[in-house]
Amino acid sequence: MSKSSPKLQWLKVRIGEDYNWWVAETSDPVHWDVDGLSIIDPRQKAHIVDLLDALREYGFDIEVFESAFFAFRITRKLPDNLVELTRVSESFLESEEDVFLLPDILDEEKSPYADFLDQITRLRVKMLNSLIDFEESLEIDEIEEQIREQQNAEYMEGKSIHVFNEVTAILEFIPEGYELEIGEDAKEASTDEEEIDIDLPDFEEDEETLEEDETMKWDDDDDDIDGSEDDDEDEDEDLDEDFEEDEDEEEDEDAPRKSKRGRPRKE
Repeated sequence: MSKSSPKLQWLKVRIGEDYNWWVAETSDPVHWDVDGLSIIDPRQKAHIVDLLDALREYGFDIEVFESAFFAFRITRKLPDNLVELTRVSESFLESEEDVFLLPDILDEEKSPYADFLDQITRLRVKMLNSLIDFEESLEIDEIEEQIREQQNAEYMEGKSIHVFNEVTAILEFIPEGYELEIGEDAKEASTDEEEIDIDLPDFEEDEETLEEDETMKWDDDDDDIDGSEDDDEDEDEDLDEDFEEDEDEEEDEDAPRKSKRGRPRKE
């Protein structure tokens, strides 16, 4: 299994308003344009694997799926709601580790991801024709045309097509007016994947720690201020008591003081 893009070793991703994950930065900006570049999260990956299982009896090779994506594991949480991912070299199908999947789209027309989409489209048509009694057999062009119309409508609204939606649009495609019975296990899997939030593991955020200096000791200053206010109140009370004592002494000495204010006697 050949994997191109050796310089692609890490990604920085963030979750968008649509609750999907989008790439914000790569280690190889020369070959990877992050504008509208999306990535599949672990729960979305599990859902796609469940949908692909139904195509195995129609000839789908699961290795095609693995060849179409680069796998990344969570490394750390970064400021500005970013998460750093590092590339995984081992098989993500054989590992139980939760990984993100980035489609290999360096060559849009001949990339492994393009081959993957072609194969699942062809096998989805084969599956539907075997399970649904159409008046006329369903053709690949019909699926591609209907999906393309939907994508064009989203483009007109200024929306980017997320890779998860692009894949599931094929794997879950049913012509209008028809229904396809699915097993209870598939129903439960579909229900579980409606919420695609990822529980990030506990790890330290890569943020600079500010060293405390004299200007940051607010608590100590507050204590000093409170203490000085208490001292001022005590001083005011002491002054009031002294003032009252002085008034009492003046009242006791008031009478003799008045006699002394008269003229001195002549001798």
